[in-house]
Amino acid sequence: MPVPADLIVVNARILTMDEANPRAEAIALAGGRILAVGTEGDVRALQGPQTQVVDAGGASVLPGFIESHIHMFGGAEELGHLQLAGIEGFEALKARLSAHAAAHPDDALLTGHGAGYTMISEDEPLTRHHIDRIVADRPVVLVGADHHTSWANTKALEMAGILHGKAVNPGNEVVMGPDGLATGELRESEAMSPVFHLGGPNRTHLGIETGGEPDPAPTAAEWEADKAIMRRGLAHAAKHGITSFHNMDGNFYQLQLMAALEEDDTITVRGQVPYHFKKPMTLADLEKASEMDRRYNSEWVSSGMVKVFMDGVLESGTAFLVEPYADRPDWHGEPYFSNEEFAELATEIDRRGLQIAVHAIGDGAVRRVLNGYEAAQKANGVRDSRHRVEHVELITEEDMPRFAELGVIASMQPPHPPGGMCFPLEPTLSRIGEKRRYLAYAWRRIKETGAALAFSSDWPVSPIDPLSGIQAALTRAPWEEGDPDHSVSLHDAIAAYTIGSAYAEFAEDRKGMLKPGYFADLVILEGDIEAVEPQHIRNVRPKMTICGGRVTYEA
Repeated sequence: MPVPADLIVVNARILTMDEANPRAEAIALAGGRILAVGTEGDVRALQGPQTQVVDAGGASVLPGFIESHIHMFGGAEELGHLQLAGIEGFEALKARLSAHAAAHPDDALLTGHGAGYTMISEDEPLTRHHIDRIVADRPVVLVGADHHTSWANTKALEMAGILHGKAVNPGNEVVMGPDGLATGELRESEAMSPVFHLGGPNRTHLGIETGGEPDPAPTAAEWEADKAIMRRGLAHAAKHGITSFHNMDGNFYQLQLMAALEEDDTITVRGQVPYHFKKPMTLADLEKASEMDRRYNSEWVSSGMVKVFMDGVLESGTAFLVEPYADRPDWHGEPYFSNEEFAELATEIDRRGLQIAVHAIGDGAVRRVLNGYEAAQKANGVRDSRHRVEHVELITEEDMPRFAELGVIASMQPPHPPGGMCFPLEPTLSRIGEKRRYLAYAWRRIKETGAALAFSSDWPVSPIDPLSGIQAALTRAPWEEGDPDHSVSLHDAIAAYTIGSAYAEFAEDRKGMLKPGYFADLVILEGDIEAVEPQHIRNVRPKMTICGGRVTYEA
């Protein structure tokens, strides 16, 4: 007698992402795993008296989405902050910030998220003086949508002790004005963190700011509050059909929080949390990464990765380019590590058997990271390391084939190209320039070389929604006539959010496909994703998310 299913889904259009069995009409789940995928008759035979039956109503069923680049803890906290996406012009900013300040009289630091580089206008950069005209007597910081630049008012700069500037490592900058005082623009984490800390211990951002642990340790009440923040972030992900995520900042604390949710059975999304290596850490500090890997390796919570930043972003001119910026012919940007430093770092991480994921946006940064991975292979021998490059917003022709040659994952974000789903054309397009434009955000070209591709949102930089990301990947239009078409097919976009992201975490044998024996991680949509026009895919919402055989979201 076959084992009866805990749950079956019938009347479905199932896209399995399994080449051996690409389509099915029903699926059975038992004990947190997939029991069967096939015809309705086959699956109905596994129905017992206690089996829950879900009728998909002819809608699409997909493997649960795997978000391969996200900042879960910080993003979860930001759900409660002032949201500035889409705000244009001083008056609109004034109305939104004034209302928020009035509604939050006790906040130690007023924080807004999603500010645009051209929020005031394309010709007038946002400064402390604009914010002072709205709120002058309380510290305020407005964080850019990309989280690489923030703008603070005078009060915040004074309280943080950086109104007169601050010495920072290359790639970071407290932008100074002609009056010898800070303009309010703060580039990268070293410049921004003194202001962020005005709001309190800032435990949610430690994983990206320092990679360190809370000091002092949280009280019992703070620990429970942080668990609630993490739970809220996971619920937000599950609502969007996500069943796994790869965090791109990390420390022990985030792993401890996730493990606590696993222990009390309130965890709803599987998570991988890396060790974040930053200067002035040393190679000896990598023992912490190895310890995180040893200690956390369950089906729900794991580590095994080291995250590194090589550069910043194009918008603020902190990305590192091979050729100078098109609009600043004297400037390439500054890399965070020399070739020698990064090669040594990559070799030691690789020697420990850990995976490496490096933020590299400029083509100079991408090249430096690939050079380091190549050096690690030469020193340690070739293995199935699946090291990653995060973003790859620019690449050179010479470096294009090196992803496939070195077995490196291209981890890219369909919402990010300027003029697309999230970000304006300027200033990014002017920074890239006409000569380089065809090699920007080149997902299709990289995939055509045979490289492994994983898609994601980089939430909270852009909305967490994978369906919006799939739409962005399908509908990406060339900027000018003659520019190449970098859009991808529906199948390839879904694959990059499922089996491609599973491959990126060495989990293609248990997730990313709907196949007997795999984790019971799937999303049931409200409609047929193959039947709608590409420009309407984001309107096909998740109806139900199932992770480990449990319903984690129901519309």
